[in-house]
Amino acid sequence: MKRRDFLGVLGGAAAAWPLAARAQQPAMPVAGFLSAVSLDSYSERLRGFRQGLKDTGYVEGENVAIEYRSAENQFDRLPALAADLVRRQVAVIAAVSNVVVLAVKATTTTIPIVFIATEDPVKLGFVASLARPGGNATGINFYSGELTAKRLELLREVVPAATRVAVLVNPANALAAESTLRDVQSAARAMGLQIQVVNASTSYEINAAFATFVRERPDALFVGVDIFLNNRRAQLVNLASHYSLPAIFSNRDFAEIGGLMSYGSDIKDAFRQVGVYVGRILKGAKPAELPVVQASKFELVINAETARMLGLTVPPTLLATADEVIE
Repeated sequence: MKRRDFLGVLGGAAAAWPLAARAQQPAMPVAGFLSAVSLDSYSERLRGFRQGLKDTGYVEGENVAIEYRSAENQFDRLPALAADLVRRQVAVIAAVSNVVVLAVKATTTTIPIVFIATEDPVKLGFVASLARPGGNATGINFYSGELTAKRLELLREVVPAATRVAVLVNPANALAAESTLRDVQSAARAMGLQIQVVNASTSYEINAAFATFVRERPDALFVGVDIFLNNRRAQLVNLASHYSLPAIFSNRDFAEIGGLMSYGSDIKDAFRQVGVYVGRILKGAKPAELPVVQASKFELVINAETARMLGLTVPPTLLATADEVIE
């Protein structure tokens, strides 16, 4: 072979080496993230989710891609969004509320699911057992639903003269609404309280619900655990203030913006745990063998400024046990 021909062959082979190397690199894994509500309200929670991924060695955009989907409060869109993620053959799907889990589980029995459940996922049918989930799903039991009775007790401590409590639920999220009403009615009977159930599935209905309080005159407000209601927290806190109505909520997001008080699990940490499990599954762990994580940190947050505005005296013992008192 002539020297010139040999150099040409060598040069061509060298040019092909980078292409071959790139072809041999594994494709970046893709995870799905499905929410029933707008992701605009999830900034802190998404930070927690990404931190969990990072804890297991994954950084979005560097060695993992995330396909985000949101139903934007229209729960009937969830099955189609879940089906879209399945068609894209994502490696795992983060399903971050009960209603989302139901949609995803109805769509796939093979793609791993990491969920956030607000109450016992065995009772909800998400897993066979907490220690060994057994199917294609595992996740975090956020325990928010199981704290209903405790929230009502705390509200009664701050408003001891209360005899009638309005309970706001979202009937469009039937699973959460039924669970809240079952638990709150049982707790109210034990405490001798009357319950006034108020339904709201839209911003307009929330406004209308508060307008009825002018004539119904409840002594306090209990806001049920619901992703839509959580997404409308600014509206709810402002209306509670406008109508001078003491209210308790399920997570600190409400108290931080002026809600009287909240009691619930650390939701940002729950999202971090979802990220950890997504990362572990991307590394080869099987959801059937990953035990459901039980939330263990519960936060009582009291907004003392709001209490003063409402003319309430928070018992010193309650202030002493609060995780945070906002002045």
